[in-house]
Amino acid sequence: MADLPGASIRVLVVDDHPLMREGVTAVLSAQEDIAVIGEATSGREAIDSCLALNPDVTLMDLQMPGMDGISAISEIRRHRPDARVLVLTTFNGDVLTLRALKAGACGYLLKSMIRKELVAAIREAHRGRVPLRPEVAAKLGEHALDDQLSARELEVLRRVAAGSPNKVIAAALSLSEETVKSHMKNILSKLKARDRTHAVVIGLERGILDAWPLR
Repeated sequence: MADLPGASIRVLVVDDHPLMREGVTAVLSAQEDIAVIGEATSGREAIDSCLALNPDVTLMDLQMPGMDGISAISEIRRHRPDARVLVLTTFNGDVLTLRALKAGACGYLLKSMIRKELVAAIREAHRGRVPLRPEVAAKLGEHALDDQLSARELEVLRRVAAGSPNKVIAAALSLSEETVKSHMKNILSKLKARDRTHAVVIGLERGILDAWPLR
């Protein structure tokens, strides 16, 4: 893809779904000041394309095969500290949002906002601002003071999400069943969950389990 005459904002679109890339490109092609200069389908391709094309703004999906978007953001920012990477995802979990921002994302946008918010967010990012929609900011604020799960509690929750009972989790982690139950009690308290299933649902909604994927 080549630059358009007069276009001042050069954009790289990163998403593993071709229809999503086509949709984003269609929205942006109607703007005189924005040009889509390239596309990538994975985190690794995103890094290579970003370094080769030097876009003004990179739109980055988070859930992709191979290297995920957050890892790609970190790597891009390591090579290009001034890179402007705007997350474009379906996930509004506060944990994923925070991880993306810590990795170096300049903003966080939901795919449901594409038609109404995308163009304005790209322009904001290009001007050096931080596009963070109210819905996303509200999620961050809602859990800002929550106690975080410990590494061991995260491991237990991951295994609960995989369907493992306490006995199996205890054996896998070389713990007693009572210790696993104690960790589970802490998890329920910290997540304000009613039971194990509710804890897993909350973990998925907030991005806790996405941030610590099952292996």
